Amino acid sequence: MQPFTKLTSTPAPMKVMNVDTDMIIPKQFLKTIKRTGLGVALFSEMRYNEDGSENPDFVLNKPAYRKSEILIAGDNFGCGSSREHAPWALLDFGIRCVISTSFADIFYNNCFKNGILPITVSPEDLDKLFDDADRGSNATLTVDLEKQEISGPDGGTIKFEIDQFRKKCLIEGLDDIGLTMAKAPKIVNYEAKSKTERPWL
Repeated sequence: MQPFTKLTSTPAPMKVMNVDTDMIIPKQFLKTIKRTGLGVALFSEMRYNEDGSENPDFVLNKPAYRKSEILIAGDNFGCGSSREHAPWALLDFGIRCVISTSFADIFYNNCFKNGILPITVSPEDLDKLFDDADRGSNATLTVDLEKQEISGPDGGTIKFEIDQFRKKCLIEGLDDIGLTMAKAPKIVNYEAKSKTERPWL
């Protein structure tokens, strides 16, 4: 998993509440178990017209936001079904951080397991971030995970809270497999000892 330390990007404002996982990645794209290749289908029903052409009014199709790595979203982001394909699609598109006033629990947890930082802020702070994001390429945000703060284009900062274990995992790039492999020497020693003490197993 790619470590997350500090990220600077033009933020994309998505002023929609209750964006569920089917909106993030529609059900017809869930046939794969690969984590790559889903970015093209991210927000498919909003991003494309029925003929497959791009919807020019959708935020990620606008020139200023095509390469955004930070998404500013409305309340209750990631609700709905528990599909892990949702963070996979965001990450494959290039989104490394999602900021909202609240997230669905399962989506929130899945983000950390895939190297995405979900940040919860107050409604007042979200409004400020939307104002910054509305300025397009004229404004960037910097998310500093170590300091737990978001820096705006005019020098203002917003502090955010995060579980310290999850913070450590993101900074070190440790997913569940990585956490297990970090204990590989102890596992090897245990297996060797177990074979000596219980050779019949």
